[in-house]
Amino acid sequence: MRILVVEDEEVLAEAVVEALRQESHAVDRACDGAEADELAAVNTYDLIILDWTIPPPSGIDLLRTWRRAGRETPVLMLTGRSGVHDRVDGLDTGADDYLTKPFSLVELRARVRSLLRRGVRPLQDLLQADDLEMDRSARRVTVAGAALDLSPKELALLEYLLLNRDRVVSRGEIAEHVWDDSFDPLSNVIDVTVHRLRRKIDGDRAERLLHTLKGIGYVLRSRRA
Repeated sequence: MRILVVEDEEVLAEAVVEALRQESHAVDRACDGAEADELAAVNTYDLIILDWTIPPPSGIDLLRTWRRAGRETPVLMLTGRSGVHDRVDGLDTGADDYLTKPFSLVELRARVRSLLRRGVRPLQDLLQADDLEMDRSARRVTVAGAALDLSPKELALLEYLLLNRDRVVSRGEIAEHVWDDSFDPLSNVIDVTVHRLRRKIDGDRAERLLHTLKGIGYVLRSRRA
Protein backbone atom coordinates (compact mmCIF):
# COMPACT_ATOMS: atom_id res chain seq x y z
CA MET A 1 0.00 0.00 0.00
CA ARG A 2 1.16 3.56 -0.70
CA ILE A 3 0.85 6.11 2.09
CA LEU A 4 1.51 9.86 2.27
CA VAL A 5 2.78 11.22 5.60
CA VAL A 6 2.31 14.98 6.04
CA GLU A 7 4.27 16.08 9.11
CA ASP A 8 6.67 18.98 9.68
CA GLU A 9 8.26 17.68 12.91
CA GLU A 10 11.39 15.98 11.58
CA VAL A 11 11.97 13.40 14.31
CA LEU A 12 8.31 12.35 14.47
CA ALA A 13 8.01 12.20 10.68
CA GLU A 14 11.07 9.97 10.36
CA ALA A 15 9.76 7.64 13.08
CA VAL A 16 6.33 7.35 11.42
CA VAL A 17 7.80 6.77 7.96
CA GLU A 18 10.16 4.08 9.25
CA ALA A 19 7.37 2.34 11.19
CA LEU A 20 5.22 2.19 8.06
CA ARG A 21 8.05 0.98 5.84
CA GLN A 22 8.66 -1.84 8.31
CA GLU A 23 5.06 -2.87 7.53
CA SER A 24 6.05 -3.04 3.81
CA HIS A 25 4.22 0.13 2.79
CA ALA A 26 5.60 2.55 0.20
CA VAL A 27 5.75 5.92 1.95
CA ASP A 28 6.10 9.49 0.68
CA ARG A 29 6.53 12.44 3.02
CA ALA A 30 5.53 16.09 2.75
CA CYS A 31 6.64 18.82 5.17
CA ASP A 32 3.89 21.36 4.49
CA GLY A 33 0.43 21.73 3.04
CA ALA A 34 1.53 22.96 -0.37
CA GLU A 35 3.85 19.99 -0.93
CA ALA A 36 1.18 17.58 0.32
CA ASP A 37 -1.38 19.00 -2.09
CA GLU A 38 1.05 18.60 -5.00
CA LEU A 39 1.85 14.99 -4.12
CA ALA A 40 -1.80 14.07 -3.61
CA ALA A 41 -2.65 15.57 -7.00
CA VAL A 42 -0.18 13.42 -8.95
CA ASN A 43 -0.08 10.17 -6.94
CA THR A 44 -2.69 7.63 -5.88
CA TYR A 45 -2.54 6.98 -2.14
CA ASP A 46 -4.32 4.31 -0.13
CA LEU A 47 -4.04 6.43 3.03
CA ILE A 48 -2.89 9.91 4.06
CA ILE A 49 -1.56 10.62 7.55
CA LEU A 50 -2.05 14.35 8.02
CA ASP A 51 -0.85 16.64 10.80
CA TRP A 52 -3.31 19.39 11.75
CA THR A 53 -0.78 22.22 12.27
CA ILE A 54 1.59 21.93 9.29
CA PRO A 55 2.78 25.11 7.50
CA PRO A 56 0.05 26.50 5.23
CA PRO A 57 -2.28 25.42 4.12
CA SER A 58 -2.92 23.75 7.47
CA GLY A 59 -3.88 20.10 7.63
CA ILE A 60 -7.49 20.86 8.49
CA ASP A 61 -7.79 23.38 5.62
CA LEU A 62 -6.17 20.94 3.21
CA LEU A 63 -8.52 18.16 4.27
CA ARG A 64 -11.52 20.45 3.80
CA THR A 65 -10.33 21.30 0.27
CA TRP A 66 -9.80 17.64 -0.63
CA ARG A 67 -13.22 16.56 0.60
CA ARG A 68 -14.96 19.41 -1.23
CA ALA A 69 -13.16 18.29 -4.39
CA GLY A 70 -14.52 14.78 -3.92
CA ARG A 71 -11.29 13.05 -2.89
CA GLU A 72 -12.18 10.02 -0.79
CA THR A 73 -8.71 8.82 0.26
CA PRO A 74 -8.85 7.79 3.94
CA VAL A 75 -7.17 10.35 6.23
CA LEU A 76 -5.72 9.78 9.70
CA MET A 77 -5.39 13.16 11.43
CA LEU A 78 -2.48 13.74 13.83
CA THR A 79 -2.68 16.59 16.31
CA GLY A 80 -1.65 17.89 19.70
CA ARG A 81 -5.22 19.15 20.20
CA SER A 82 -6.97 16.87 22.65
CA GLY A 83 -10.23 18.74 23.22
CA VAL A 84 -13.52 17.13 22.31
CA HIS A 85 -14.49 20.04 20.05
CA ASP A 86 -11.20 19.74 18.14
CA ARG A 87 -11.76 16.03 17.54
CA VAL A 88 -15.31 16.71 16.40
CA ASP A 89 -14.10 19.45 14.03
CA GLY A 90 -11.53 17.09 12.51
CA LEU A 91 -14.01 14.27 12.03
CA ASP A 92 -16.73 16.57 10.70
CA THR A 93 -14.27 18.02 8.19
CA GLY A 94 -13.69 14.55 6.78
CA ALA A 95 -10.99 12.81 8.82
CA ASP A 96 -11.55 9.06 9.06
CA ASP A 97 -9.67 8.74 12.34
CA TYR A 98 -7.91 10.97 14.85
CA LEU A 99 -4.70 10.35 16.82
CA THR A 100 -3.56 12.72 19.57
CA LYS A 101 0.14 13.41 20.16
CA PRO A 102 2.12 11.95 21.78
CA PHE A 103 1.14 8.50 20.53
CA SER A 104 2.58 5.01 20.36
CA LEU A 105 3.83 3.75 17.00
CA VAL A 106 2.16 0.44 17.84
CA GLU A 107 -1.19 2.23 18.05
CA LEU A 108 -0.43 4.16 14.86
CA ARG A 109 0.20 0.93 12.94
CA ALA A 110 -3.00 -0.59 14.32
CA ARG A 111 -5.05 2.43 13.24
CA VAL A 112 -3.44 2.33 9.79
CA ARG A 113 -4.40 -1.33 9.39
CA SER A 114 -7.94 -0.55 10.51
CA LEU A 115 -8.33 2.32 8.04
CA LEU A 116 -6.93 0.27 5.18
CA ARG A 117 -9.46 -2.48 5.91
CA ARG A 118 -12.35 -0.10 5.36
CA GLY A 119 -10.75 2.29 2.88
CA VAL A 120 -11.42 3.04 -0.78
CA ARG A 121 -9.81 -0.32 -1.58
CA PRO A 122 -10.82 -2.40 1.46
CA LEU A 123 -8.15 -4.63 2.92
CA GLN A 124 -8.78 -8.37 2.56
CA ASP A 125 -6.96 -10.17 5.35
CA LEU A 126 -6.18 -13.28 3.28
CA LEU A 127 -4.93 -13.30 -0.31
CA GLN A 128 -4.39 -16.57 -2.19
CA ALA A 129 -3.14 -18.05 -5.44
CA ASP A 130 -3.06 -21.85 -5.52
CA ASP A 131 -1.02 -22.96 -2.48
CA LEU A 132 0.41 -19.46 -1.95
CA GLU A 133 -1.26 -17.57 0.91
CA MET A 134 -0.66 -14.11 2.36
CA ASP A 135 -2.03 -13.09 5.75
CA ARG A 136 -1.92 -9.32 5.39
CA SER A 137 -2.58 -8.53 9.03
CA ALA A 138 0.23 -10.80 10.24
CA ARG A 139 2.45 -9.93 7.22
CA ARG A 140 3.02 -13.67 6.75
CA VAL A 141 3.35 -15.62 3.48
CA THR A 142 3.29 -19.39 3.06
CA VAL A 143 3.63 -21.78 0.13
CA ALA A 144 2.10 -25.21 0.73
CA GLY A 145 2.05 -24.33 4.43
CA ALA A 146 5.76 -23.45 4.63
CA ALA A 147 6.57 -19.88 5.71
CA LEU A 148 8.62 -17.71 3.35
CA ASP A 149 11.22 -15.17 4.43
CA LEU A 150 10.47 -12.09 2.31
CA SER A 151 12.01 -8.64 2.46
CA PRO A 152 9.60 -5.72 3.03
CA LYS A 153 9.76 -4.77 -0.66
CA GLU A 154 9.23 -8.36 -1.82
CA LEU A 155 6.23 -8.56 0.49
CA ALA A 156 4.80 -5.30 -0.86
CA LEU A 157 5.32 -6.43 -4.46
CA LEU A 158 3.67 -9.79 -3.83
CA GLU A 159 0.74 -8.06 -2.14
CA TYR A 160 0.21 -5.84 -5.18
CA LEU A 161 0.45 -8.77 -7.59
CA LEU A 162 -2.04 -10.79 -5.54
CA LEU A 163 -4.46 -7.86 -5.47
CA ASN A 164 -4.20 -7.81 -9.27
CA ARG A 165 -4.12 -11.58 -9.76
CA ASP A 166 -4.58 -12.69 -13.39
CA ARG A 167 -4.09 -9.11 -14.62
CA VAL A 168 -0.90 -7.99 -16.35
CA VAL A 169 0.62 -5.04 -14.49
CA SER A 170 3.26 -2.80 -16.03
CA ARG A 171 6.52 -1.67 -14.47
CA GLY A 172 5.00 1.81 -14.24
CA GLU A 173 2.04 0.55 -12.21
CA ILE A 174 4.33 -1.37 -9.89
CA ALA A 175 6.57 1.67 -9.43
CA GLU A 176 3.56 3.84 -8.58
CA HIS A 177 2.02 1.48 -6.02
CA VAL A 178 5.00 -0.35 -4.49
CA TRP A 179 7.81 2.22 -4.59
CA ASP A 180 7.82 5.81 -3.34
CA ASP A 181 8.89 9.11 -4.90
CA SER A 182 12.59 8.22 -4.60
CA PHE A 183 12.20 5.49 -7.25
CA ASP A 184 14.60 5.82 -10.20
CA PRO A 185 12.75 4.76 -13.39
CA LEU A 186 16.10 4.00 -15.07
CA SER A 187 17.11 1.42 -12.46
CA ASN A 188 16.51 -2.33 -12.71
CA VAL A 189 15.35 -2.64 -9.09
CA ILE A 190 11.87 -3.87 -10.09
CA ASP A 191 13.29 -6.63 -12.30
CA VAL A 192 15.70 -7.69 -9.55
CA THR A 193 12.93 -7.76 -6.93
CA VAL A 194 10.65 -9.77 -9.24
CA HIS A 195 13.47 -12.26 -9.87
CA ARG A 196 14.10 -12.73 -6.14
CA LEU A 197 10.40 -13.06 -5.40
CA ARG A 198 9.92 -15.63 -8.17
CA ARG A 199 12.73 -17.78 -6.77
CA LYS A 200 11.06 -17.78 -3.37
CA ILE A 201 7.46 -18.48 -4.39
CA ASP A 202 8.09 -20.77 -7.37
CA GLY A 203 11.40 -22.43 -6.50
CA ASP A 204 12.24 -25.21 -8.96
CA ARG A 205 8.66 -25.86 -10.05
CA ALA A 206 8.16 -26.17 -13.79
CA GLU A 207 4.75 -24.50 -13.55
CA ARG A 208 5.14 -20.98 -12.21
CA LEU A 209 2.87 -18.48 -10.50
CA LEU A 210 4.81 -15.35 -11.43
CA HIS A 211 5.31 -14.66 -15.13
CA THR A 212 7.21 -11.98 -17.05
CA LEU A 213 5.72 -10.70 -20.30
CA LYS A 214 8.71 -9.12 -22.00
CA GLY A 215 8.16 -5.47 -22.80
CA ILE A 216 4.70 -5.52 -21.20
CA GLY A 217 4.89 -6.33 -17.51
CA TYR A 218 4.23 -9.09 -14.99
CA VAL A 219 1.31 -11.29 -14.02
CA LEU A 220 0.57 -13.63 -11.12
CA ARG A 221 -1.76 -16.43 -12.16
CA SER A 222 -2.67 -19.97 -11.22
CA ARG A 223 -0.21 -22.70 -12.12
CA ARG A 224 -3.16 -24.55 -13.61
CA ALA A 225 -4.08 -21.69 -15.96
